[in-house]
Amino acid sequence: MDDSNREPALAPSAAEDQAGPEPDETRTATFGMGCFWGPDARFGAIEGVVRTRVGYAGGTTPDPSYYSLGDHTEVVQVEYDPDALSYDDLLDVFWSNHAWSSPTHKRQYRSVVLAHDDDQFETARRRRTALEERAGTSAETAIEALDGFTLAEPYHQKYELRSTPVVGDELAALYGDSFVDSAVVARLNGFVAGHGDPERHREWLARLDLPPNVVSELRRRIDGIDGRADRSTRE
Repeated sequence: MDDSNREPALAPSAAEDQAGPEPDETRTATFGMGCFWGPDARFGAIEGVVRTRVGYAGGTTPDPSYYSLGDHTEVVQVEYDPDALSYDDLLDVFWSNHAWSSPTHKRQYRSVVLAHDDDQFETARRRRTALEERAGTSAETAIEALDGFTLAEPYHQKYELRSTPVVGDELAALYGDSFVDSAVVARLNGFVAGHGDPERHREWLARLDLPPNVVSELRRRIDGIDGRADRSTRE
């Protein structure tokens, strides 16, 4: 059978991502938690998170880049559905997943909450105080107002997924300019990094309309992670 005239498979950017709220219906949070690759994957796997992106913020140096960062910090921006998640929920993830009480010797990797408005600023301050009182130690986390965000270079975006053989290149080609802001890509980036539970992994892979070679490689990577988690639970 000649497939040369068949329509290409519907990319998940056109199918799955339409279900998520538009940017004017979401809210955004910005956090510095060390290297931004890990937080990008962790937040991306959470239901209610619509989009993630990594970049540079918190400094004054004009036009920061990875090799000319100046006084900026690596940060992850999390766009979320406020009907599904609260800012407090995101702060739970923030403080639970990096060394907030340890000073860093590089401003690039500091712990920081960059608030988008007064409510976020006051919520973060309140939560930091409660955390310090509960832990009996000082938090090194800075809380500042966000004053600009520079998107990091493409090779930093969804790094775990880009590092997965076959998958990263294929999805980047399918999505094009929508790659960074895709909800599906954010989820898959989190899944291949080991976040999320096996049942959710299976549900997502079953309903995505992707080329067979991409699905096969995703299953191989994710099934390997799930298998190790199952063995660890039994031991």
